[in-house]
Amino acid sequence: MEKGIHFDKTLQGSGLRVGIVVARWNEECTSALEQQVIAGLSNRGVTQEDIVRCSVPGSYELVHGATMLIEKEQVGVVIPIGVLIKGETMHFEYIAEAVSHGFMALQLAKNIPIIFGVLTCLTQEQALVRSVGDKSHGDAWAATAIEMGLLAR
Repeated sequence: MEKGIHFDKTLQGSGLRVGIVVARWNEECTSALEQQVIAGLSNRGVTQEDIVRCSVPGSYELVHGATMLIEKEQVGVVIPIGVLIKGETMHFEYIAEAVSHGFMALQLAKNIPIIFGVLTCLTQEQALVRSVGDKSHGDAWAATAIEMGLLAR
């Protein structure tokens, strides 16, 4: 049996308003993931008019960007996209934990699904495999957003 999440092939997001907030840090990876997310949404019936996008400097700022999309753009689900790569200091751990808790608190406070679209990788190679390589996550995040957005309606 193939591992991973399997989505209903008939999953359709027409009429769902989706927010995407993208961190510019590690842009090679985040840009590729954003393109895949948009393609995944489009392939499942979400129109370009219903996809609202913004960018922020880094992953730490994703929570605020997601908040702005919810409050100002009335989206039904948000996909924050970021890539964190462990370095030589504790910075990675602090940012990953803060962002994780921020997304959970935000989705509970606003009753809007937030998809955890932040890669937390130990190396640049891992980040590339999961963003531009054969284990990319963008399409799965799009499908998850549609499923959760429809559930929240």
